[in-house]
Amino acid sequence: FFRVALDNMEMVLAKADMQIAAEYASLVPDPAVRERVYGLIRSEFERTRDAFCAITGQTRLLAGNPTLARSLAARMPYFTTLNLLQIDGLARLRQDPDNPELLYAIHQTINGLATGLRNSG
Repeated sequence: FFRVALDNMEMVLAKADMQIAAEYASLVPDPAVRERVYGLIRSEFERTRDAFCAITGQTRLLAGNPTLARSLAARMPYFTTLNLLQIDGLARLRQDPDNPELLYAIHQTINGLATGLRNSG
């Protein structure tokens, strides 16, 4: 049970991209709120990643799972593109909240990310 929990934790941590998270955070108009919330997310991510590596003895995520590492590396450019499109769409939707084309585009990015991320989307 514990090994499965660690494997799942590693997979989710490996899929998390703090640079993309920072881009989403940039949508928050209040700089103090943005920095506080994103800072908490980033520090918890780092703390969890470091604890995972300490528990498993690994020096980096997916060190013991090269198959998943290759799979994620192959899909990551698509995740990045979809995330950036979603961020742009969300920013535009704030300016034009009744635009059905923007809403449709955002829904498409949600579906694409959920499909690509598979069990953690």
